[in-house]
Amino acid sequence: MSAPILATTERRTRASTAHASDYSALLKQVRADGLLERRYAYYAVRATTLALALAGVVVAAVFVGDSWVQAALAAALAVVVVQVVFLSHDAAHRQIFKSNRANEFAALVMGALVGGISLAWWNNKHNKHHATPNTIGRDSDIAPSVVHFYPAEKPPRSTMGRLLTERQGWWFFPLLMVEEINLQVQSVIAVLTRPGMRRRWLELTLMAVRLLGYPALLFIFLPAGKAAAFLGIQAALTGLYLGAAFAASHIGMPVLPHDSRIDFFRRQVLTSRNVAGGRVAGWAMGGLNWQIEHHLFPNMPRPNLRRSVPLIRGYCADKQVAYHQLTIFRAWATVVGHLNRVGLASKDAFRCPIASMR
Repeated sequence: MSAPILATTERRTRASTAHASDYSALLKQVRADGLLERRYAYYAVRATTLALALAGVVVAAVFVGDSWVQAALAAALAVVVVQVVFLSHDAAHRQIFKSNRANEFAALVMGALVGGISLAWWNNKHNKHHATPNTIGRDSDIAPSVVHFYPAEKPPRSTMGRLLTERQGWWFFPLLMVEEINLQVQSVIAVLTRPGMRRRWLELTLMAVRLLGYPALLFIFLPAGKAAAFLGIQAALTGLYLGAAFAASHIGMPVLPHDSRIDFFRRQVLTSRNVAGGRVAGWAMGGLNWQIEHHLFPNMPRPNLRRSVPLIRGYCADKQVAYHQLTIFRAWATVVGHLNRVGLASKDAFRCPIASMR
């Protein structure tokens, strides 16, 4: 009885080795094409543009003063803040500088000071996501919370709970309007309760300036009603924009079991979705539209992601690995449909294409 088991084990070992070499071969091609080289000029222009945009919003807010035009400026600030967070994301992935220290400092300043988000907390969470995307019990981005990304083991008992869960896809996007606040609250809790956190006091200082100083200035220079409206509009639109960009990349793609044994190359490609739209989508989504390329090579500079698409798409075709891409509206529709099917927990409606893979 031991021979068949040994043969199966040997086949699996050979397959695993072959699959591992698939990524190595792709990495070799990517390096040969110079796609991992730094793009200093691109990031210098982007950082300068965002700094000027941020300063422009501040100057305009001071100039406008006690006026409801501040609502439009709050919306503009939301766009700038999200773009800065996207740039912080690039730095956290070591895309901007060769020096890890320089990348970390840039990510820290942009993320904590402008976004009010802890870099150390976010890095820990995001690294787990990149290592095991859409994997139950490993990817904290799909951990059960207010929204369920895969069928819950214990459905809500209350009638209201069931109604909300069954229709969770419809209120998912409105819920994103509190996502910025959620990220900031989790960041504050992490920094205050984890004494060993890296650069804890620096992060705490930068976050205090953002989370306390910014609202204080609004209430000093604007009437209470307009200051509150400015804060509410900016926070709601920042959360919606940021959440909608991230949601399009993985929700509705296959969810893997905790013990899945899919190799790195296939795990990253099969659980990710690109968003069509070229340079426009690249600007609007901070490069997250090229999610497959980003997950395969997290430290690839953002402008190189677009250049790598033909190579990686062709490589996926050669290896017969599905390469998924949708328009942003179809991606969002897929997100809503998937979440509603999960909420209904119907065996016929919810299917996980590769959940049984090991």
